[in-house]
Amino acid sequence: MPPRRKIVKSSTRMLPARPGDIAETTIERIVPGGLGLGYGGGRTLFVSRAAVGDVLKVHIDRDQGRVAHASIVEILTPGPNRIEPPYPRLADCGADFQHLTYDAQLAARQAIVADCLRRIAGIELLEPVPIIPSPDQWRYRVRAEWRLDPRADVLGYLKHGSHDVVDIPYDPLVLPALSEVYEDLRLRLTNGELPDGLREIRCAAGDNGVSLAPSFNGQPSQVVTLEVAGETYAFDANCFFQANLCVLDMLVEEALKYAPRPGDVLSPATRKALDLYCGVGLFTLPLARRFEQTIGVEAHAEAAGYARLNADAAGLNNVRIETDSVERWLENAYRTHGRVPFVLLDPPRTGLPTPAMQGLLRLRPQRIAYVSCDPATLARDIRVLVGSGYELLDLVAIDMFPQTHHVETVAHLARVG
Repeated sequence: MPPRRKIVKSSTRMLPARPGDIAETTIERIVPGGLGLGYGGGRTLFVSRAAVGDVLKVHIDRDQGRVAHASIVEILTPGPNRIEPPYPRLADCGADFQHLTYDAQLAARQAIVADCLRRIAGIELLEPVPIIPSPDQWRYRVRAEWRLDPRADVLGYLKHGSHDVVDIPYDPLVLPALSEVYEDLRLRLTNGELPDGLREIRCAAGDNGVSLAPSFNGQPSQVVTLEVAGETYAFDANCFFQANLCVLDMLVEEALKYAPRPGDVLSPATRKALDLYCGVGLFTLPLARRFEQTIGVEAHAEAAGYARLNADAAGLNNVRIETDSVERWLENAYRTHGRVPFVLLDPPRTGLPTPAMQGLLRLRPQRIAYVSCDPATLARDIRVLVGSGYELLDLVAIDMFPQTHHVETVAHLARVG
């Protein structure tokens, strides 16, 4: 007989629950990381896959002083916005919001962004963060990275927090063209037709087909193209491209909200723009139509090559792409370029490294457009910028990742004085 677990009621504050104990809690709100916050067993509890209003019996997984992380044992009373998740296996791989109605997902993302700004940046928002919903909540991803465990004939995604591959019979997050590729790969795996040693398959869909990396035929990955906000972008599966095609036009519009409009008369002080972490040029091309000179900086050589190709194909001769790390390029940029009036940056989830932040501040841009996929690192960097003479003008969230707790955010800052 398994050992009996101690059950700790919410009102029991003198005996804090320990790992292995069972506690009861009511979820009050969703916090960064997509976790539900409640109180029980004498601790603040962070519960995975919870919904606001849930009354839960939870297992204490691990504690960190006065807080503990817990998982659901039983839903005693479901919250009003809880639904049955259509693809439970995907919840282990990042689709951790599919148990919420879509309106509740949007509200949770708004709350996450506001929470990060309040706790990390010290900015209390007077109104909810505006959020742009995704027209499609399933079958929206333009790219995917699937993992393979050939020993177990398993194809899918990595389980959150581990190196285990979760077998996913069907991928409902990706565009239909990628779903077809996924089904074909599963068939090849079953028939033993995939190359030995293969552990990862990257895939991207374009208007003209699908790019795979590796390509399996010994040839370079196919080049695909996508049209976004009137511009055409070539890239392949080895390059980063924003995931959700149906909100990309709106992302570009929001990111360039405070840039001059095409045809505006520019003063000498507003003629140059800088696009940091430019990738294949998603923002570089529209910036080049608004400024006399646009410089893109990208460390990934293949992506930088596509950015040059895309600018050339668009007939934009006022674009220069620098293949270099942002922090290294910025180290001496102010000596060459002086003050740059407009800087757009779209860094990885980790945000701006300290050397890059120092280089950015030396440029003293009048306007900064910051595109972020992690509200915590965005808030950290906003705190530094505000402390260095900038004010937050505008902030909007975009639902780039339906069914997950992740959220894309665009922040605009202006130099004071």
